Amino acid sequence: MRRLLAASLAALLAGCGPNTPGTDTAPSAAANVPEPAAAPASEPVSPLQAAIAGEWRDPANVARDQWRHPQQTLEFFGIQPNMRVVEITPGGGWYTEILAPWLAPQGQLVAALIDPASSSSERARSYYSESNQKLRDKLAAQPQQYRKVELVEFSLTTPSFGTPASADAVLTFRNVHNWINAGAAPGMFKGFFEVLKPGGVLGVVEHRANSDVPEGDRSGYMSEQQVIALATAAGFVLDEKSEINANLADTKDHPNGVWSLPPGNRHDEADAAKYQAIGESDRMTLRFRKPAG
Repeated sequence: MRRLLAASLAALLAGCGPNTPGTDTAPSAAANVPEPAAAPASEPVSPLQAAIAGEWRDPANVARDQWRHPQQTLEFFGIQPNMRVVEITPGGGWYTEILAPWLAPQGQLVAALIDPASSSSERARSYYSESNQKLRDKLAAQPQQYRKVELVEFSLTTPSFGTPASADAVLTFRNVHNWINAGAAPGMFKGFFEVLKPGGVLGVVEHRANSDVPEGDRSGYMSEQQVIALATAAGFVLDEKSEINANLADTKDHPNGVWSLPPGNRHDEADAAKYQAIGESDRMTLRFRKPAG
């Protein structure tokens, strides 16, 4: 699929060559044979499709497109290539691989990283330090694709993601449960609200529980109602829900929560086929908006 998209893009950029003049020849018997129908023209490749098909993407990340649906998700959130977009804790850069080159010509990607010093434990500080450095190394290894990425570090205790009202969109993928466990969720959503322009979008993808999970739950799942409550308490309005990232095969009763499923795969080897058949977690996809006035 990636090669097909890349080939289509190359064809569009190359254009068509000059017509070859015909030659005057006598009609033949073959002239009465109907010409075969012309092959349908390839659909135009959008800049977003080209970014998703980019050869710079990690093959392991590409293999997860079937579960994460990057094109449909970003289109649902209404992300446009001229926006200033803040991606919250991008981790290994799964979405950064797509967003950074797509936004570079007209827009701006801001990757917001947790300041390790704001963590409450040595273990967390070490984790965030290593994770942040891995992302920096990834960006430095391919400067052509990631040349315009702006990195900002924020404190978990008092999150700030840039100049107030400076961003068109804030995106977070599978992070809210971590902030709940760290006691940081209300402050995070407040920070999202402050950095967004009036009318700006907050896009949230999160592992979805069937009902509210209790305090201290470590499954990685949350209910839609819990996430919506956090966002509305910060001032957001729920714009729309989507089932783009739903997975009805996820029973949500796994011994190690969402990490039993791919890509975590924390399970007994004997259960490998079972969890591969389920696939990645069932996920909510929510679009919130900061009121325009």
